[in-house]
Amino acid sequence: MNIAIILSAGSGSRFGSDVPKQFINLAGKNIIEYTIAAFEQNDKIDEICIVTDTIYHEKLLEISKNNNFIKVKKVIQGGVERKDSSYNAIKEYENQKDINLIFHDAVRPFVSQRIINDTIEALKKYNAIDVAIPTADTIIQIDEISKTIENIPQRSKLQRGQTPQAFKLEIIKKAHELAIEDINEPMFTDDCGLVKQYLPNEKIFVVNGEEKNIKITYKEDLLFAEKLIQFNSISLSKENSFSTLKNKVIVVFGGSSGIGKEIVKIANAHKAKAISFSRINGIDITSKKDVKKALKKVFERYGKIDSVINCAATLTKKELVDMRFEDISKEININFFGAINIAKTSFKYLKKSKGSLILFTSSSYTRGRSSYSLYSSTKAAIVNLTQSLASEWQKNSINVNVICPARTATPMREKNFGKEDNKTLLSSKIVAENTLQTLIKDFSGLVIDVKQGI
Repeated sequence: MNIAIILSAGSGSRFGSDVPKQFINLAGKNIIEYTIAAFEQNDKIDEICIVTDTIYHEKLLEISKNNNFIKVKKVIQGGVERKDSSYNAIKEYENQKDINLIFHDAVRPFVSQRIINDTIEALKKYNAIDVAIPTADTIIQIDEISKTIENIPQRSKLQRGQTPQAFKLEIIKKAHELAIEDINEPMFTDDCGLVKQYLPNEKIFVVNGEEKNIKITYKEDLLFAEKLIQFNSISLSKENSFSTLKNKVIVVFGGSSGIGKEIVKIANAHKAKAISFSRINGIDITSKKDVKKALKKVFERYGKIDSVINCAATLTKKELVDMRFEDISKEININFFGAINIAKTSFKYLKKSKGSLILFTSSSYTRGRSSYSLYSSTKAAIVNLTQSLASEWQKNSINVNVICPARTATPMREKNFGKEDNKTLLSSKIVAENTLQTLIKDFSGLVIDVKQGI
């Protein structure tokens, strides 16, 4: 019997958060939800036990219920240190026979099915298993007092340890008990360290890990994790990847040209009901009345709205001092207040359908560009709006994401930059495909970068 032990008793002090990092929001879910799901989905895992502080037991039981994690059978008390949490799990199963314990960090949400399978398979030959990857950096050993280098080990023999770590129950139980008896026990950061120290004749087999099997320790790791979710989730290589669009009702503002027009075309080709609104058919997104009228019309006809996409935007390529105040107000109203109108008015419909809102930003949001300061700044505001709404609407099961395409061949771009070599630009079709892929995925609060080759 293979038991996954998810170690979730960490405080998250290095992350600098008020709550343990395993409960930090990552694309609309707690980090630990991705971790549990990885073991829940594995056919070789029979049961899951989560080790955490008592105050989070109810939260984890609720998470398990909401996600239908049927393999989660136990949520038990964590210990002061990692080894104490591991030992608590060992004690839970010590009276059972033929048990394999697979220990995994709650904040390693990207463990692959291949790693889990290889780890369990290795237990057929070995009693202790580690997971590791080669180190790309030179590792130095320093004198802690003088802060000078004592040794530079040969890099080819060094690897970086990951999890899971797996053991036959009797082996890891014996290692822990010997450590408890040792009054001079050295500090260990993992369970393989205990086996190596107290059962030196026990071979520990090393399964190949993966670079993406990261441990989210610092806030910078969270940014990387968001991109991993994006690139793991959005794949345009699968045939019939848009089959789930069938009968979905999608409202596209700014759907008369460019990216919006392609979205409508592709969605309808896959039997969705994609309805376009723009100034061409009398809808001005800066008018709350117009937006309300458009959405009401769609809802009355189809009885639901599954997704709302806002592609409408304007760009004036001028320095700020050369712009009239009327033009400044117009650009802010269309690019920012228009998105707010759409978001606020869409909420009641998307709440009913547990749907999706998709907004658009620009690569210029990361750094203001000369000659289009208003466009850059409003697009930065859209990113912040998306992330805020994703957090606010999480309780309503509404996904909110923002598409960030690289330079794209659209009428708006041609108007401002003239004719360009299309080989240097994204096609509107590629951006539209990525947008619809985002729409059908279950994540929220992400900036979806669309670049050449993605």
